[in-house]
Amino acid sequence: QVQLVESGGGSVQSGGSLRLSCAASGYTYRRTCMSWFRQSPGKEREGVAGVDNFGTLRYADSVKGRFAISQDNAKNTLYLQMNNLQPGDTAMYYCAADSTCQPSTLLLDYAFRYWGRGTQVTVSS
Repeated sequence: QVQLVESGGGSVQSGGSLRLSCAASGYTYRRTCMSWFRQSPGKEREGVAGVDNFGTLRYADSVKGRFAISQDNAKNTLYLQMNNLQPGDTAMYYCAADSTCQPSTLLLDYAFRYWGRGTQVTVSS
C-alpha cells in the first residue's frame, strides 16, 4: 500500500520560508516520479514542482527561483524548500507519486495515482 504523508506546512509572513516534507512508503522509492501540487479555495489544483525517476526537475513558472524540490533516498522523503513566500502561495500542498511519468507530465495531476492528504501553507502580507 503506497502511503504519502506531508508535513511542514504552517503560517508565515510574506518573504518567509518553509520546507515541506513528504514521507513515502509502500513502493520502490528510487524508481518513482514525485511532484508537489497545490490547491487554494475556488481554484484548480496546480503543479508546483516535480522530479522524474531519472532526476529531471520541473517547476511551475510562478515558483521558479523561489522553490526547490529535492529527495533524500535514504529517508524515502521528498522535500519542497519554499523561499520568499508570497500571499499567492497560500494553498493546501499535496505530494503525489507514480511509478512512471514523462518530464512533460510532472506538473499534471492526472499523471499521478498516489496522493497524500496535504499540508496547509498560509502566507500573510
